[in-house]
Amino acid sequence: MNTWTEGKTKTFIRLLSPSKEKGVATLRLKNEMWNYFPRANKVIKIPPSMMMGSWMGSDFTNDDLVKEFTLLDDYRYEFTHPEDARPDLLYIALTPKEGLPVVWGKIIAAVREDDYIPLWDRYYDERGRLMRVIQFKDIKSFDGRRIPSVMEVIPQDKKDQKTVLRYLKAEFNIPIPEDVFSLRNLRTKD
Repeated sequence: MNTWTEGKTKTFIRLLSPSKEKGVATLRLKNEMWNYFPRANKVIKIPPSMMMGSWMGSDFTNDDLVKEFTLLDDYRYEFTHPEDARPDLLYIALTPKEGLPVVWGKIIAAVREDDYIPLWDRYYDERGRLMRVIQFKDIKSFDGRRIPSVMEVIPQDKKDQKTVLRYLKAEFNIPIPEDVFSLRNLRTKD
């Protein structure tokens, strides 16, 4: 897939393969999201009731794409120290602010202390049950930045299942034409 992002509010994704999914596209503008399905030639707006549904059959949710940056606004942060803590990592507990409609009861994140590169996030429900783990692996340099090149989403309620996202190329701070983030572009064939 090809992905373009601008700031915290715009994302455009177009699937390139497998051939059965080629051309499927997703557009996110702020908290709204649309999917385009070329076989049916239909653009579908994702309603709030479907935000926790699977994105394109993966272990990512639609909410992951739309709300990924609201963690900064919707959660309180504090350092924590789990029993299995490593001395070279920082652990951050994210707990939701009062009165907000958030999905996760708690998130624990582990980042490397020397460069703050994330290694994993653990997502818990409101009862404290671990629901999924996101692992960040294979740190590489892209366009002068070191980032994890592999992200694995591992649902804890589905044995032996995960979704793996592997970055092959990444460019930063490049100009993106404004029409990339448009409903019209959903139907464009790249």
